Amino acid sequence: MINEKTLNALIALLLLAVPLIAWFLDEPFIITLATKVAILALAAVGLNLALGYGGLVSLGHATFFGLGGYSMGILASHAQTYTPLLESPFVLEGTNSMPVIWLTAIVISGLVAFIVGLLSLRTAGVYFIMVTLAFGQMFYYFAISWPAYGGEDGLSIYVRNGFPGLNTLDPIQFFAICYVLLMLVIFFMARLNSASFGLALNAARQNSERVQTVGISPFKLQLVAFTISGAVTGLSGALYADLNRFISPTMFSWQTSGEIMVFIILGGVARLFGPVAGAAIFISLEHVLGGLSEYWHIYLGAVLLLVVLFAKGGLIGSVFRKSVSHG
Repeated sequence: MINEKTLNALIALLLLAVPLIAWFLDEPFIITLATKVAILALAAVGLNLALGYGGLVSLGHATFFGLGGYSMGILASHAQTYTPLLESPFVLEGTNSMPVIWLTAIVISGLVAFIVGLLSLRTAGVYFIMVTLAFGQMFYYFAISWPAYGGEDGLSIYVRNGFPGLNTLDPIQFFAICYVLLMLVIFFMARLNSASFGLALNAARQNSERVQTVGISPFKLQLVAFTISGAVTGLSGALYADLNRFISPTMFSWQTSGEIMVFIILGGVARLFGPVAGAAIFISLEHVLGGLSEYWHIYLGAVLLLVVLFAKGGLIGSVFRKSVSHG
């Protein structure tokens, strides 16, 4: 019987192999689907740090996803129209550089996640869920009423942003960028969770009173986890906006937060590759069931119900339930 590390490696190889085969067969749509899986898996990996390892059920992670997307949209639209983003007290131009946009998305999303966490972590349980949801809805309605960047209709970016040495309009090259970023973030999460920080965060999730008795602040641990989680989700938002070359207030909606959470539930809460497996299952079901009926959400709901009732640890968790300490 294979162990979890082997299954994780197989998932990573499968996610790489499918678009490579599609590229060989000249099927760009399959490559785009795989790219969507990689990007949304990245968002779920970010949420998994807060939800899976920190025990923080956030319904507001679309806030950071949307901030990443709008960071890309705003910078790229100003570069596209050759108009400065800011003229006073200094001139700030837009940009089409992916690395600069990623850094901007990570910093802004991380900063907002820090502020949201600072306020929402003073509550717990259903109150924490409601506070994070409220922040998400605040940004959603702000985006709707922001006509400078499309308002309710959203904003199109006509040219995909650039990465040095690569043609990002080539589907396989853009997939390679997203895949490498996903693997780097998963590696970072693996190191983080095996370090003393991850162990303390896990302990705080299980029993915060005991953690406090040894002089560790659960609040600070959860705040750092929530901030990193938001920054990673913001990066995925910037990539998603680049994939579609379009941003809209939907990126901030609570449905987006719910979808990211569903990826984790499907794949396995607190599992390193659970979000990747969950995103792949969801996108595949969306594509297959969407072609059968416009009411495909009913069938997806039935699948979710079966997972919750009979595979509580998700795809990976149900296979390796005996070897985990949490989830």
